Amino acid sequence: MKKRMLRDIEVTAVGLGCMGFSHGYGLVPERADSITLIRTAYDMGCTFFDTAEAYGAGHNEELVGEALKSVRSDVVLATKLHIPDHNDKSVREVIREHLNASLKRLQTDYVDLYYQHRVNKSIPVEEVAECMGELIQEGKIRGWGQSQATVEEIRRANAVTSLTAIQSEYSMMERMFEKDVIPACEELGIGFVPFSPLASGFLSGKYTQNSKYVGDDVRRVITRYQKENVEANQPLLDLLNHFAVQKDVTPAQISLAWMLYKKDFIVPIPGMRKVERFKENLGACDEILSEEEYNAIEFELTKIEIHGNRTDEDIAKLYE
Repeated sequence: MKKRMLRDIEVTAVGLGCMGFSHGYGLVPERADSITLIRTAYDMGCTFFDTAEAYGAGHNEELVGEALKSVRSDVVLATKLHIPDHNDKSVREVIREHLNASLKRLQTDYVDLYYQHRVNKSIPVEEVAECMGELIQEGKIRGWGQSQATVEEIRRANAVTSLTAIQSEYSMMERMFEKDVIPACEELGIGFVPFSPLASGFLSGKYTQNSKYVGDDVRRVITRYQKENVEANQPLLDLLNHFAVQKDVTPAQISLAWMLYKKDFIVPIPGMRKVERFKENLGACDEILSEEEYNAIEFELTKIEIHGNRTDEDIAKLYE
């Protein structure tokens, strides 16, 4: 697979978002099957794996750690911590405690990329950045990042300890970070890692207004999956299908290729739980789009209005 740089960390151009092996998209595979699938992604060339302490209350980190422990030195592990807004302990103490717990679950003595899982508005980013710098010096992490950060938060944090990557939602259906965050990442040499690059699967074209979602599947509460919005967003799927047929690829591959064409520091991490999805999404690393085709897609996208979105507030309703 082709490689890209998140500042000074080399990763495959498409990584594996592992959350779905623990929760978020309905019924999950059996533990042994999940471990086998994660390892299969590695065997197929993927070396960048994303997890978080919050995914299944540590369950996801355990799966990833077990699957990749024998190839640890050959992969890049990214995980995330949430810092509570109110805590009797210092920010340093909280970060170190959370990291040590993640290291134990991941069966490793260092994390390649350690994100703050959403930026607390009540905690100065400088405090977090300073602690991350200490952890880098100690060799417990190789780099650090923020999730869904604003340009101001990125610049303030980066001034203290250079950020490796920003992980935020980005796809053809959610482009708000193109205005300022992605340009700032380019200016500062920071990688950009899109989560939900296929809009929770919508851009694959595999779901319709009649699709049913059960259990903890976030698509139950994501508004772009409401029946009326699925219908209203059909022009986007038509556009993807048009180019997919022309190129003899899938709509998902067109979606990822469009993203990869934009900037060489963008590394999407689609969630995948089937070998055929590994082949499809990892295959998007190939040079699918020409400059002319990319420009044609960009032009057509300007004509399309997106209906519905994906917000943390909506997803929280799933667990109320």
